[in-house]
Amino acid sequence: MSHRKFEAPRHGSLGFLPKKRTKKHQGKIRSFPKDQDASAAPHLTAFRGFKAGMTHVVRGVDRPGALMHKREVVDAVSIVETPPMVVVGVVGYVETPRGLRTLTTVFAEHLSEEFKRRCYKNWFASKKKAYTRYAKKYSTDGGKDIEHELQRIGKFCSVVRVIAHTQVKKLNLRIKKAHIMEIQINGGADCKAKVDFAKSLFEKEITVDSVFAKDEQVDVMGVTKGHGYEGVTTRWGVTRLPRKTHRGLRKVACIGSWHPARVSTTVPRAGQNGYFHRTELNKKVYRIGKKGDGASCQTEADLTEKSITPMGGFVRYGEINEDWVMLKGAIVGVKKRPLILRKSLQNHSSRKHLETIDLKFIDTSSKLGHGRFQTFEEKAKFLGPLASKQK
Repeated sequence: MSHRKFEAPRHGSLGFLPKKRTKKHQGKIRSFPKDQDASAAPHLTAFRGFKAGMTHVVRGVDRPGALMHKREVVDAVSIVETPPMVVVGVVGYVETPRGLRTLTTVFAEHLSEEFKRRCYKNWFASKKKAYTRYAKKYSTDGGKDIEHELQRIGKFCSVVRVIAHTQVKKLNLRIKKAHIMEIQINGGADCKAKVDFAKSLFEKEITVDSVFAKDEQVDVMGVTKGHGYEGVTTRWGVTRLPRKTHRGLRKVACIGSWHPARVSTTVPRAGQNGYFHRTELNKKVYRIGKKGDGASCQTEADLTEKSITPMGGFVRYGEINEDWVMLKGAIVGVKKRPLILRKSLQNHSSRKHLETIDLKFIDTSSKLGHGRFQTFEEKAKFLGPLASKQK
């Protein structure tokens, strides 16, 4: 028997198996924050946005005792465009020994075309009759049937979630079907308070600043960038073999012993890489911008009036014309990918997580090359009168 001369931990985590393309293309919330504080007002716990791109900011560090205290650091930040969502229903769950079970669902009377499009494979050829019979419940007997179902949710259910959808017509993404998701309601004295809160939101827009606040930690759910079929070195990070190796060197040298006469599931193999569903925890919210705010990137140190869209627009995305959220660091997925932002599952106590962010400068130079100017006015002032503009 040979023996190992040096320690060699395995390459790649087995916790993410099977490494196959996800079926949850829009992201999925697998667990919501625990509903423990009955004294808090009823509130929503998640929101959906669309990845626009990245930029960088300069901020002051406020962490007494740390080496970087009162110094300036440059952070990479991701921008997520978050147009208002519309609440169109409420669903109640009862707890059973085998988990949650849906008791009943109540929809709003008026539903938008975006929502109904999601109910059809082919909207153009359909009769567009979705929910027309259901809407009549609001007019028959003064909506007694609807009120009865809402009372049932308030009486028997322990978990209440609203059904909300995105307004993709506000974005330039060339899609017409809304993304529909459930958002859990936490807080409230009892379940009836949750149902009343949900009913008050029917057919109304909810904005991202009503769910999240600056300096809060959020979790981001989405689908990673797909890379197709790739080999073991890229997919698992195994060590390349020596240069003179026969028949290639980006391989696993031994894929197992003679017996058992099959390849173990723990051995790295080539296959699909990327387009996996992933949840990233604790992304700090640096800033929340409002639609139409031309000075949303103004700071105390940089008084230039400018919005978040860089010169020439975000690469492969374009301009941001709706509300947006700035998160620290990188996030999963390619541009335009739908993401879910969820309130953190943890109670944070570290100084890093509780730190108040003081932005000094937000970069809006072009992301297409070596950005030199922050605004078009600055560029025109530097270059002076151009011959092309004199015609």
